[in-house]
Amino acid sequence: MKLDSNHHSVFLMHYHLVLVVKYRRKVINDTVSERLREIFENIAPNYNITVEEWNHDGDHIHVLFKGHPNTQLSKFINAYKSASSRLIKKEFPQIRKSLWKEMFWSRSFCLLTTGGANIDTIRRYIETQGEKK
Repeated sequence: MKLDSNHHSVFLMHYHLVLVVKYRRKVINDTVSERLREIFENIAPNYNITVEEWNHDGDHIHVLFKGHPNTQLSKFINAYKSASSRLIKKEFPQIRKSLWKEMFWSRSFCLLTTGGANIDTIRRYIETQGEKK
């Protein structure tokens, strides 16, 4: 629990976000994932968001993050998706070939509040993404 500027207690919410690459193209390797996380962490403070866990598979990322309950999450996600799409395609030309003229991310995304699940359970789930089953 944190105190806001008026010394009221603020309960931060935990969220689990899954973003999928357009057409599920498998273009996310460790280097791309690292850069995607860097971009996320550059934008997150503007929305009072903190990354807790990050993982990826070839065609999607999983992020466990903390945010203020009244954070404008859809604005943040849209800002992140457009910034990361632009930068990733510019910095990784091989991806531009796979997604010529397309946005990097699929239009849809999955965002869950993790209030019902134990944070360690979610963290373990995210940590195991990308491992061969």
